[in-house]
Amino acid sequence: MQLENKHTSIILQNFTTESGAFYAVLNLSFQVFGPELHTAPIVLVNHALTGNSQVVGENGWWNDLIGANKTIDTTKYTILSFNVPGNGFDGFIIENYSHFNARDIARIFIEGIRFLEIKQLYAIIGGSVGGGIAWEMVALEPKITQHLIPIATDWKSTDWLIANCFLQEQILKNSSKPIEDARTHAMLCYRTPESFAAKFQRTTNEELAIFNVESWLLHHGEKLQKRFQISSYKMMNQLLKTIDITRNSDSFEEITSKIEGEIHIIGINSDLFFTANENKATYEELKKYKNKVSYQEIVSIHGHDAFLIEYKQLHNLLQDIF
Repeated sequence: MQLENKHTSIILQNFTTESGAFYAVLNLSFQVFGPELHTAPIVLVNHALTGNSQVVGENGWWNDLIGANKTIDTTKYTILSFNVPGNGFDGFIIENYSHFNARDIARIFIEGIRFLEIKQLYAIIGGSVGGGIAWEMVALEPKITQHLIPIATDWKSTDWLIANCFLQEQILKNSSKPIEDARTHAMLCYRTPESFAAKFQRTTNEELAIFNVESWLLHHGEKLQKRFQISSYKMMNQLLKTIDITRNSDSFEEITSKIEGEIHIIGINSDLFFTANENKATYEELKKYKNKVSYQEIVSIHGHDAFLIEYKQLHNLLQDIF
């Protein structure tokens, strides 16, 4: 049994983005956890904005959910995770982030799945932008997976989300400390007023003579700055802004009625980014013509980030699928 391989790369050749940009070579790196490929059902995990293919292990960002004898059990399922090209985790950088949209990344991931000779995935799961890319994948390849599990996301970026991504981009372009300042703004979108009140209670950091909420935001900015490049941040922000399975395409109903797998939408009641109301509207639309669709909700004061915090609830919502 193979628990973890270090980066493996696929070199994609002659890729043209939807915007018409041509790349003679693109590097698509990935990691596999659990049983070797083709020896167990395969679960594709799509990472979020500052995430990467390191789903489990020492620096694994979803260790609480995925692992031996956990909700998604790595003794029963093979976990596959691609790095979004340009996320910087594999040292590969894309400077012209505006060339790409979320669908381009979905196409690249599909190429990777074909290269690995995977006929069908058991599940595609992803939170936030990772879930948006998952939506784009099933829109392009309706038979690709038995289960689609989009968490804290939707099939399109809303005006509110696009507005926040626009502000992120302005900060990344114009700030003297772009990553730190963009991260500070982002944390205000990932959490809620209630979450902050519960966590900080207006307390101060005596040593720094500032509020604890301020020192916490500074800490998050500095931490991200140490491990993330500005080009990666711009790239991932661009993808978050461009989720839309209907762009230059058929209607929502025409696209989604072809999806063969079960769709399990998981929203968060306090999410400020991908609101529960948007998720419910997607579900109501889908269930008019699809049997295998469900909507469930994480109840949390923590907002968008709840999919990385509320593991017990996520376990309860996912255990029947896995």
